[in-house]
Amino acid sequence: MKDTFFLRKNLMNCGGKLINFEVPLVMGILNITPDSFYDGGKFVEHNTVTDQVKAMLADGAEIIDIGGYSSRPNAGDVLQEEEINRVVPVIELLVNKFPDIIISIDTFRSEVARAAVNAGAAMINDISGGNLDKNMFKTVADLKMPYILMHMQGVPKTMQNSPSYNNVVKEIISFFSSRIEMLKKLGVNDIILDPGVGFGKNTVHNYVILNNLDDFKIFNLPILVGVSRKSLINKVLHTQPEHALNGTTVINTFSLMNSANILRVHDVKEAKETITIMDFSNKVKQHVD
Repeated sequence: MKDTFFLRKNLMNCGGKLINFEVPLVMGILNITPDSFYDGGKFVEHNTVTDQVKAMLADGAEIIDIGGYSSRPNAGDVLQEEEINRVVPVIELLVNKFPDIIISIDTFRSEVARAAVNAGAAMINDISGGNLDKNMFKTVADLKMPYILMHMQGVPKTMQNSPSYNNVVKEIISFFSSRIEMLKKLGVNDIILDPGVGFGKNTVHNYVILNNLDDFKIFNLPILVGVSRKSLINKVLHTQPEHALNGTTVINTFSLMNSANILRVHDVKEAKETITIMDFSNKVKQHVD
């Protein structure tokens, strides 16, 4: 299945710029929020934003994912107007400063997605998979941008209260199946799947997903994994997000081994190095075989 997919369709058009999944990509996280779990409040001033993005691009990030609404558990609500006011000026700034940049907008609101794309974003990353805004899928179809379809049980504020599944992988596959069908009926074909590690899942659920990541290849679509400094690492290592880089790298490594195509991270350099080593190792293996 890997061969048929990657030989048939390994490119996506992001607003006129192509991304290629032959080698996994790095998506750098830029939270324009005061309350994100790891970097809240760090990137509010425009000079700190441009410095951070310049560093991420230099370290090898192919995509910059910008969010103006914290999705951490128990985070406060943000009005739509405020979310737009947070992200649009930053997108305009970055597109002007870095003309070749590919920006993803991290939002579950269709109007925020539309405003962000109008400002220069070229990908839509929806943590709700269309569940929190009935207009999102139609908007994605209208905008003709790649769409990251993520699974989340519940809503961000309460999703970690008591997540429950009979079979977490099968239930996510069922969710993806129905949502992909809806999107394709609207003409949306550039879809990236994110099983939503940490979103309405407990620690065991998260590791079951990661250990069975290959199962999501049945859709012949790229797979994104976002585990950067999350609680599934901290709970096992009894540490805090600021000390979870090594754990993040370990999980990113076996995510790549299980067919991840995009790593969404705070630490671009380390993720890029992980991909480079894995890619070299795979080439050596193929040569020896």
